[in-house]
Amino acid sequence: MPPKRATGRLFQNRLVVWDIESSRRLFKEGYYGKPLGIPKPKDFEFDAPLILDLMEGYYLQKKKTLQVLGEDGKELTAKRLEEICRASYTDFDEKFLVYKMLREKGYVVTPGIKFGSDFAVYEHGPGIDHAPYIVQVMRPGTTIAATSMVRSGRLATTVRKQFIIALPDTQKNSVEYLRYDWWRA
Repeated sequence: MPPKRATGRLFQNRLVVWDIESSRRLFKEGYYGKPLGIPKPKDFEFDAPLILDLMEGYYLQKKKTLQVLGEDGKELTAKRLEEICRASYTDFDEKFLVYKMLREKGYVVTPGIKFGSDFAVYEHGPGIDHAPYIVQVMRPGTTIAATSMVRSGRLATTVRKQFIIALPDTQKNSVEYLRYDWWRA
């Protein structure tokens, strides 16, 4: 018998999964979210609620793994959660397409805010390996200043990650990636 759907409740711009067993299962199945108060969990036996960002919650809701309740406790439809996501994220459709495609390729994708990017991408998962990639989502045709490229490259090099620009095409449901390697002469 498949496990029952987890339930997450909206609090401002996050979702909280209060049920500990559901929290552990979601974290174990794909390193979704972060256990409250545990910055770097070493195993899946934590006793804390799980905090999901909106994009993770929307993805899990679309996969029918998560039921989402609003702040009032009533169930939110995928359409309503999508509206909330669009209000919370600049270029949500493009970022979600990149998130979804990376997840479907087996990567673990987390918010990249501490690296000044959209996503940090792991091959195995937090606590198992360090994220080898930081990903910035840009619309095709967007210009980027040389100083921004240098800044991004220097940051990525400093934190020992590769800087990748993701160029999503929501009409074609595809993403192209530009990976920058920095060489010393």
